[in-house]
Amino acid sequence: MAQLYRRRIIDEIQNYIFTDDVVVLHGARQVGKTSILYWLKNFLAEDKKVVYYVDLEDSRFVKILNQGIDSFVNHLREEGIYSDEIDISSDKIYVFIDEIQYLEDPSSFLKLTADHYKFLKLIVTGSSSFDIRSKFKDSLVGRTVDFEIFNLSFSEVLEFKEYVFTENDSFSDKKVEELRDLFLEYVLYGGYPKIVLSQEVYRKEKYLQQIIDTYVRKDIRDLADVKDIDKFNKLVEVLASQSGNLLNITELSNTCGIAKQTVERYLFILESTYILKLVKPYHKNIRSELFKVPKIFFYDSGLMQMLWLKKLQKEIIGSVFETAVFSELIKKYHKNNVLYWRTADKKEIDFILRDKNSILPIEVKLNFQQFNLSSLMYFNEKYSNIEYRLVGLNGNCKEKFAIYPWKL
Repeated sequence: MAQLYRRRIIDEIQNYIFTDDVVVLHGARQVGKTSILYWLKNFLAEDKKVVYYVDLEDSRFVKILNQGIDSFVNHLREEGIYSDEIDISSDKIYVFIDEIQYLEDPSSFLKLTADHYKFLKLIVTGSSSFDIRSKFKDSLVGRTVDFEIFNLSFSEVLEFKEYVFTENDSFSDKKVEELRDLFLEYVLYGGYPKIVLSQEVYRKEKYLQQIIDTYVRKDIRDLADVKDIDKFNKLVEVLASQSGNLLNITELSNTCGIAKQTVERYLFILESTYILKLVKPYHKNIRSELFKVPKIFFYDSGLMQMLWLKKLQKEIIGSVFETAVFSELIKKYHKNNVLYWRTADKKEIDFILRDKNSILPIEVKLNFQQFNLSSLMYFNEKYSNIEYRLVGLNGNCKEKFAIYPWKL
C-alpha cells in the first residue's frame, strides 16, 4: 500500500479509540477516510491490539454483515480473530469497517454491536453524511462519536510534500516566496490527497475528472434520484461558477430549467455529501440568521474549477482564492463557525469567524493592495470589536492585521 500520512484529525480520533463509542468518519469520496482507517489499524497493531479490517465494497462482507451481528461474530470466530473467552477480558477487538452505508440497515448493526458486544470496538466510514443518515433508522445517540473528514488542509499538503514548516511569526523573504508558490499550487489544484501527490497537471485533471464523473455525477445523481441528468449537471456547473456568491434559488431555477423545490433538494444533497456548503450570515439575533440568504462555497477549489472551467487554471481567480481560504477556515475552526456579513446597503465582509463568545471579521483579497477597510471599520464599531484579519497572497503584507493564508 502507498505511504500512509498522519492526518491532523487523528489527534482528535485517538481520544476515542479506547472508549466504548462507535467512531464514525463521514466525508466525501477520495478525501482519505480509508487511509485514516489503515493508519489507525497499523497504530493499534503495533501496540499488539487485535485488529480486523472489513471493506464493504467486497459483497461477501456485505452478505455476512447484513445477516446480523451474530453472523459477523461467527465469521470472526472462523477467522481466528475471536474466541469465547475474549468478551470477559479487558481487551477489545478493533474492527474497521469501510463504507458502512453499503449495509441494508447499518443503524441496527451499529446499535446492536454497541449495546451487546462491547468487546468489539467499531471504527467505521461512510462516503457521506447523507448516505448514512438516510439509512440510520434507529437512534444512535450516546453510542457514536462522529468526525467529518475533509480534503487536505494546507499544513497537511506541506506534510505530504515533506516540506519543512513551523509556524513562526516571521519568515525570510525566501521562505515567504516558497510558501506563496506552494499555496498558489494548493489553490489551483485543491486538496484531494491523490491530486496533491500527483506531479503532472494532466494527471491532476484526470483524477479530478474521475471524482466528478464517478462521485458528483453518478453517486449523487443516484442518491438524488435525478430525472433529468443534463439539468442536474448544469446546476452543479453553475453553482461552481458562483462559489463565494449569494444563493439565488429563483435565478438557479430559471437558468437550469429546474423547479425551485427540486433545486433546494439538490442543494441539500450536494451539501450533505460535502461538495459545497451554504454559509449563513452573521447576526446577533440567531432567529434572524435563519431567514437570511446564505452564500455558496465549494469545499475544494480544484474540483470547483474543473466543474466550472473544465480544466485546471494557470492563474488564480479571486473567487477561487476565496474558496480556498474558506476551505482552510472550516478545517481549522469547524464549518458552523464560519459565517459572512452583509448589510442591506451592501456593506460586506467575506467571513466572520465565530469562536465561543468572540468574533473575528476576515477579508480576503488576492493582493494586499486591494483591501478597502471601510466595511471592517463599520462592523467593528457596530459590534464593539477591535481585531480583524486581512488575508492575501500577493503584494506587501504590511498592515497590522494583514496575514498570509498559512497563518490563519
